[in-house]
Amino acid sequence: MTTHLEPRPAGDVTRIMLLVIIIGLLVAGSFWTLMPFLAALAWATMIVIATWPILLLVQRKSGGRRSVAVAIMVLIAMAAFIAPLVAVVSTFVDAADRSPALLRDFVESGLAPPAPWVAKIPLVGERLAARWQELAAAGPETLVETLRPYAKAAAASALALTGSVGALLLHVVLTLIIAAILYARGEAAARGVLAFARRLGGQRGESTVLLAGQAVRSVALGVIVTALVQSALAGIGLWLCGVPHAGVLTALAFVLGVAQLGPLPVLAPAIGWLFWSGNSGMALVLLIWSIPVIALDNVLRPILIRRGVALPMLLIIAGVIGGLIGFGVIGLFVGPVILAATYTLLGAWMDESVPGVGNRVDDNAAIEQPKVPC
Repeated sequence: MTTHLEPRPAGDVTRIMLLVIIIGLLVAGSFWTLMPFLAALAWATMIVIATWPILLLVQRKSGGRRSVAVAIMVLIAMAAFIAPLVAVVSTFVDAADRSPALLRDFVESGLAPPAPWVAKIPLVGERLAARWQELAAAGPETLVETLRPYAKAAAASALALTGSVGALLLHVVLTLIIAAILYARGEAAARGVLAFARRLGGQRGESTVLLAGQAVRSVALGVIVTALVQSALAGIGLWLCGVPHAGVLTALAFVLGVAQLGPLPVLAPAIGWLFWSGNSGMALVLLIWSIPVIALDNVLRPILIRRGVALPMLLIIAGVIGGLIGFGVIGLFVGPVILAATYTLLGAWMDESVPGVGNRVDDNAAIEQPKVPC
């Protein structure tokens, strides 16, 4: 007996295609609408995931009141992000106010001959000393003509910096507002993310989300603690060696440490200033102190990151460095999360294809099931 299958109506295919198109348009429209907030949302999510245990601790200490804990955490975040930024910006503004008078006095007095140690700088010392001597002998008029193009470029850079600082402050305010919302509704957000992951990949998807949260928390611990230690040590060295504005420079070193630039852009000019001012002894002390401080992040950061997540160290380092290059500062957290999810899912897929091999993803990712947004 032959069974004839009725052909599926063409209208079903059309309906499915229309549904896919409509869903795609809705997703694209939602993404386009939220695009101005995506960077702040990503930063707020990373901050909340990394500091969620602190929020729970503060909540317990404040009698279980979530609103009080949220307010305290937002104030801490403001102190951590806005205070160093305001200190650095105010220093730049103060320097901009005083720079015309300093530049006028510098031009009127002329350029002094170079110190003997300038010619001993490797590779460029002799040429730098010769050019310096030439400008010193030519008089103030030649010095003014030499500095004029650089003054125009510096003014243009200062104008651009003013706009960038305003945009950065707006971004910080948005991040703090979104972080406050996530602190207040963190459990609901976590349940939604876990439900979505479970709907996509079952237990495997949920375990991957949990592992991604652990990766974010570990990277935050490694990056922030390393930046704090490096900036504190750099500040101690600057203060002991008599460098002015040591507190502001310490805050700047912390910001640069979080951005993975380290304290070198702060310490190197300070050492040069000490040599320039004739305080060679303190300059050598600060130079010797700075070498281990600058190299500290290569040791401390991997150790701290590795303690919090069961992933290969090479994978974590590649995620941090590659994420920073590919996505900017936010890539410090996005990079390790992407590699952790890829590594976990790929390992699970390979284990499923080999008979008798256990569930490696659950072994690695089923860390303590926290009731937090991770």
